[in-house]
Parts: sequence; structure tokens; C-alpha cells
Amino acid sequence: MITLRLDRILGLFRRYVYIYMRGSFRILDVAFWPVMDLLVWGYVSVYFVGLNGNSKPGAVTFLIGAIILFNILYRSQQAVTISLLEDLWSRNLLNIFVAPITVAEFVCATYLVGLAQVFFVGLSTSILAACFYHFNILDLGLLLVPLFLNLIVMGWSLGLFSSGLILRYGHQAEALCWALPYLVQPFSAVFYPISVLPSWLQPVAKLMPASYVFEGMRSILQGNPHVENDLMWATGLNAAYWIFFSVFYVRMLEAARERGSLARLVS
Repeated sequence: MITLRLDRILGLFRRYVYIYMRGSFRILDVAFWPVMDLLVWGYVSVYFVGLNGNSKPGAVTFLIGAIILFNILYRSQQAVTISLLEDLWSRNLLNIFVAPITVAEFVCATYLVGLAQVFFVGLSTSILAACFYHFNILDLGLLLVPLFLNLIVMGWSLGLFSSGLILRYGHQAEALCWALPYLVQPFSAVFYPISVLPSWLQPVAKLMPASYVFEGMRSILQGNPHVENDLMWATGLNAAYWIFFSVFYVRMLEAARERGSLARLVS
């Protein structure tokens, strides 16, 4: 039976918040890169639209929306994996599991960290997009909520997967923390529709929950709010991946305990 105590989850969450607050470089990592992505790629798209003489910058709209939404996925994944790495780097992971804290409580605390980062990054990039490019994320309407939720859950799933690989293969797998979201990005239809991909890659893209989210976003911005089918596929795939990677994470943690590699990771 899964045990969850809110006080333990909030205690862990507060600890991670203190880590970010006391580390200016950590705050910079959360705040700097999304803003740079937005500014650089936003102005690149404005430039290319100007070259084409198109007075209706639909490409800018799609790109800005994609950047904001992809950062939701990326920050959700980062929060789960970086929280584990913080405990490995500080040699605190064993202390956490010696305490009466369950794996579910530990993971839920990292989910809360991800939600906090998503709120901060989503709000800041949305405000900047409105100021610099006259893009209003609220144009997505109430459908913004399921789009965001699906990206958050996919980010959590990728975070569990990369964390499980770190527990299995040790510090040599830490690079996956930053690489994994970008490994799936080309197949997630972030900046272009699935139809642009070669025919043999399109089935791979259709296995990515994010591809339905970004396809749905473009449909809504084009004036077609009927994206129920995209949301259904995204939700179903996310549920399946989240369950699978949750089991994978728990098994990798149990295997690390049995082999004694968990102690070596923090030594």
C-alpha cells in the first residue's frame, strides 16, 4: 500500500526550495535559459517572416507558443532528476531513505518542485512573449489547462526514466538529465507538424504524447478548437508511460539498494 503524508512531502519540498534560494546559479539556470530561448528564436522567426514579406506572422505565433510549452515539459523533467542529483551530490540520499520517508513521498516532493518551476517559467515567458511579440498564451483558452497538464505529466515520466537510469548506471548517466528532453524533441512535433517528418519516423512521433499537444496547440491558434482527439491520445499515452516509468524507477531503486550501489553513488 502506498503511504503518503503531506507533512513529509512539504518538508522535502521546502528543502529543495531552500537549495534553489541559496544558490544563485540554480535560480539563473531556471530563469536564464527559457528567456534566452524565447528572445533568440522569437527574433529569428520575426526575421524570417520579414524576409518572406508576410504581414501575418503565423510562424512567430507557432514558434513562441512552442517555446513556452516545451519549457513546461523540460522544467517538469528537470525538477524530478535534478532533485535526485542534488541529494546524490550532497551525499544526502541515504539520509532521506533512512528517515521514515517513502519513495512515493520523495517523488511527490520532486513533482511539487516541478510545478513551482513550471509556474515561474510559464508566467515569466508568457509575460515576455506578450511584451516582445504580442503573443497571448491565453488565446488558447481553457484548453491551455489540459495542454499544460499533459506536458507536465510527460516531463514527470521522462524525469522518472532518467532518474532510474542514473540509479542503474551511476554518475556516468547524469548527462541524460539534460539530454533526454532534447532527444525526444525532434519526434515531438514541437516546432513543426508530424507531416514534415519522413514517413518512417511519423509512427515514432505518434507515440509521443507531446506531439499531440503541439499539434493541438497549432490547431487552436489556427482557429480550430476541436482538439479532443489529440488530447485523448496525449492523455492515454501519458497515463501508460507514467505507470511504466514509475514501476521502472521503483525497481531501479530497489535494485540499487540490493546491490549496494546506492551507497557507492553517494560515497
